[in-house]
Amino acid sequence: MTEFLVRTFVRDYKNTDDAQVRTRYGLMTSTVGICCNVILFGAKLFIGLLVGSISVMADAFNNLSDAASSIIGFIGVKMAGKPADEDHPFGHGRVEYISAFIVAFIVIQVGFSLFKTSVGKMMHPEEMTFKAVSIVILLLSVCIKLWLSLFNNTLGKRIQSAVMKATAADSLGDVVTTSATILSILIYGIWGLNIDGIVGLVVSLIVMWAGVKIAKDTLTPLIGEPIDPKLYEEMTDFVESYDGIIGSHDLIVHNYGPSRSMASIHAEVPNDVNVEVSHEIIDNIEREALKRFGIFLVIHMDPVETKDSRVREFGCMVENVLEEIDSRVSFHDFRMIEGKNQINLIFDLVVPREYDRKKREWLKEEITKRVTERDKRCCLIITAESGFGVEK
Repeated sequence: MTEFLVRTFVRDYKNTDDAQVRTRYGLMTSTVGICCNVILFGAKLFIGLLVGSISVMADAFNNLSDAASSIIGFIGVKMAGKPADEDHPFGHGRVEYISAFIVAFIVIQVGFSLFKTSVGKMMHPEEMTFKAVSIVILLLSVCIKLWLSLFNNTLGKRIQSAVMKATAADSLGDVVTTSATILSILIYGIWGLNIDGIVGLVVSLIVMWAGVKIAKDTLTPLIGEPIDPKLYEEMTDFVESYDGIIGSHDLIVHNYGPSRSMASIHAEVPNDVNVEVSHEIIDNIEREALKRFGIFLVIHMDPVETKDSRVREFGCMVENVLEEIDSRVSFHDFRMIEGKNQINLIFDLVVPREYDRKKREWLKEEITKRVTERDKRCCLIITAESGFGVEK
């Protein structure tokens, strides 16, 4: 069914890197979600009124909130697909995250309302009516929600959509809540025990938890999240694979929405190579990075001394000192200015994020102390920073 819907409603569905194709995927999944959840809301509300079950009606309004979520998702995906303009040079991709964040608040609000109603039912229980048809319809609901979860998860992985993956998780949570509702009706039908308010309370808590999880998942890219370790390794290896590139550091990726990213990286080049030659290499890397990763990459060139044995000697000294203190600390942009009575060593440190200001100052003092113990002429000029990539 999933592949049939994709082939039918998503033109050029194989080209998932294209922003317009991603938009078509999002609109199609939102439309399917709206239709399924509206049908489920109507069926469950009818059953809830028929048997007098607050847990069934709670589950029904949970589906209504899911339908509202799909509508907001539909609008968000449509707006996120708009091209860049004068006021938004990086496009509108983050609207998709904002719409998902709005959905999270709706889900939490629905869950809180159900929580209050369920508490009232626990304090003042009402008579229920057992009907076998309600069990059958609710079981069908479980099957539909399970399919919706698989549907969104499959397509979410295909186009790398965090919103669709969150929707899949929400649908899976609905499977659990509806199953709990079925259990409460069965217990009442078999033993006459009314646990409807308790089950409704559990359902409301699950709904609110789903809302909190969606909010967390969508806030992360809005605030700024670290680059995926696999992508970090792939991009640095890609840059360093070119002849004329000695090493790289400070890879930063800025997310402006799904499949809308730009990045910057510092690439180390030999300082004795003509700058125009190095610039041509850099241009080639930037063009190929866009084709391979779909990311607009900006590369800053760092000239590095490669032939001076004295510079390599002092660089190895610093490297050994760092290994003694903390093997997680690395350095780059190493320069040496050698005078008659003093040797200036200038470099940047990359320290773990756990290093606060006080510990960074201690680290710089400790490095200076150990280096000067080896050579008293050394004067160190150190800049300490936390990396933007993967800590090892």
